[in-house]
Amino acid sequence: MIEVSDLYKSLAGKNVLNGINLKIDKGILLTIIGGSGTGKSVFLKNILGLMKPDKGDIKIDEVYITQCNKKIFSSIRKKIGMVFQGNALLSSLTLFENVALPLREHTKLKEQKIKELVFEKIAMVNLNGFEYYYPAELSGGMRKRAGIARSLINNPSILLYDEPTTGLDPVIGNIINNLIVDLRDRLGVTSIVVTHDIISALKISDKIAMLYQGKIVFEGTPEQIKTTDNPVVQQFIQGKTEGPITE
Repeated sequence: MIEVSDLYKSLAGKNVLNGINLKIDKGILLTIIGGSGTGKSVFLKNILGLMKPDKGDIKIDEVYITQCNKKIFSSIRKKIGMVFQGNALLSSLTLFENVALPLREHTKLKEQKIKELVFEKIAMVNLNGFEYYYPAELSGGMRKRAGIARSLINNPSILLYDEPTTGLDPVIGNIINNLIVDLRDRLGVTSIVVTHDIISALKISDKIAMLYQGKIVFEGTPEQIKTTDNPVVQQFIQGKTEGPITE
C-alpha cells in the first residue's frame, strides 16, 4: 500500500532521513522504532505531506505523492488519519467539536449526519458520555483516545501514530496499544506507529523497522528482532547506553 524509495530529508543542514527504503503492505501494523531524534516523526510528516523530501519517492495506492498535483494529493491525503504526539486538540472546543472539526471544515455534510459520524467514532474509542467535555477535563489517556477518534472521522485506510504511549503510565499505555490493534483488526486499516517504546512495539506489531542514522537498519517480525545479531538493534532493545548507538 505504501512504498518509500531512497528518501532523503535534511533539517537545519543535518541529514535526518538518509536514504530510506521501505514497503508497507495493506492492512499490516508496522512499528518504526529508534531513539529520540532519529527522524521517526519526520518520516511520518513526509508521508502525510506536512514535509516534502529533498530526494526520493513515496508511493501510496500506486500514486507517487511526491510527484502528483495538489488535486490528486488531496484525494490521497483523505485516506490518511494522523494521531499526533500531543493530540493537537483545541482547548476551546469540546470533544465532540474537536472530532467534528474536519467534517465541518472540509465537507458539506448536514449537521445531523455529522453528529451521527462523530458519536460513532467517539464510541469506537470508548469515550461515550464524554462528548461535551473539554480537553482540560479529560485525562491524558482520554485525550489520546480523543485524538484517535478525530483521526478516524474521514474513515481513513491508513492511520499514522506519532509516539502514542509517550507520557502515559503503563496501564493506560496498554489500553492505547490494545485500541491500536483493535482498530487494525476491526477496520482493516494499514497502521504505522513510531515509538521508542520497544515493549509496545513487540506487543502490537506485525512488523518492526528500526531507524538509525537516517536509515532502516532492521526490518522483520517481533520474533525476528528478538534474535537478530545486529548490534545496534540489540543495544536498543536491551536498553544499553554504551556502544555505537550513542555516537
